[in-house]
Amino acid sequence: MNRFALSASRGITRVTESALGPYQTAVIRIGFSATWLLFLLREYPHRQEMYGPDAPWSWDLAQQLIAGNHAFTALMWSDSQVWFEIVYALAVLSSALLLMGWRTRAMSVLFMVGVLSLQNRSVFMGDGGDNVIHLMAIYLVFTRCGQVWSLDARRQRRAREAHARAGRTADDRVGPALWGVLGLFLASVTFTGRLSGGWLVVFWGLWAVQGLWWLVGRRARTAEPRILLDVVANLVHNAALLVIMAEACLIYATAGWYKIQGSRWQDGTAVYYPLHLDYFSPWPALSDLLAANGTMVMLVTYGTVIVQVAFPFTLFNRRVKNVLLAAMMTEHAVIAVVLGLPFFSLAMIAADAVFLPTSFLRRLGGWAARARGRLFSPLPKDDRTVPGQRAEEERTPETAEHPHVGFRA
Repeated sequence: MNRFALSASRGITRVTESALGPYQTAVIRIGFSATWLLFLLREYPHRQEMYGPDAPWSWDLAQQLIAGNHAFTALMWSDSQVWFEIVYALAVLSSALLLMGWRTRAMSVLFMVGVLSLQNRSVFMGDGGDNVIHLMAIYLVFTRCGQVWSLDARRQRRAREAHARAGRTADDRVGPALWGVLGLFLASVTFTGRLSGGWLVVFWGLWAVQGLWWLVGRRARTAEPRILLDVVANLVHNAALLVIMAEACLIYATAGWYKIQGSRWQDGTAVYYPLHLDYFSPWPALSDLLAANGTMVMLVTYGTVIVQVAFPFTLFNRRVKNVLLAAMMTEHAVIAVVLGLPFFSLAMIAADAVFLPTSFLRRLGGWAARARGRLFSPLPKDDRTVPGQRAEEERTPETAEHPHVGFRA
């Protein structure tokens, strides 16, 4: 009994004292924001036909549907062309800023607003990848996804360094200003009746929580209020991360079990038929080459079912899970190329990334940092001078023995 109580105490401490999976949530943030951003940029010339006022799914039909299902979309606030362009630009901008990790708490909410506004405007334009982005955009709001690999993390690190040197931290003016602007806009759409019901409570609640977080961090005389808010934020983050993992498992489990019930998947020919559809064949020669190999078609068909059904059961075995995870990501990469579904594949790969090992993600971050350093670091001093010239300090005895002294690493 004492051992059980000790284990329970350790578990409670772990989920309350820190936000788990910082690298996994950062990858999810980067993956889904990049996928949505690339999709919006790719479809920019076609945005009018997809989500604009003159789309086949007309503004009146969308309004009737929204009145029935109470889904959120800011595009229903006005049918003007100017408002549509503003919302589309906001979706692009929030995706880019969330990708970079700038003010992730505010940008995650604006990212969700952009995703829901466009997707709920034309409900027949999406596919499975859009549905995944739809759900993950909501879950990301409740995660602390800017702990690493973000401009927020860099700003906080610099603030700690400045505090260590000077003994005080410079006031953050951008955050409160952004909070105030969003509050004014939220008040305007509330008083004009454009926002009501449950979504009104959600947005005002998120806005109030952010204001409380800033107020406690700046004005609290003791550390207890901030510790309490950190504990609550960690609990919410960890719960959202668990939901994201469960959602990914549910997607694969349901997809695999439904495939088992299909006769084409049972006889191993299901993959053959999409390869002969024109709109799933961006590379006809490649599709024909794969379809001509019956053994390959059968292996891919059965392999897809086996991997999808088995994956949720392998989470308790790290090595097997990693193997199946690599197989699924490879499969989605192949789907992106062969079937011409890049955004669906990117969305699924981003969802899979929540299960990537932390050690691998840390190494990946190190590789990216070194590659960025080689690409953007300034040239060494001797490379910026005229050939034959050297600075006086480079001719000292120390630099003669150690030629790299004085150079930036």
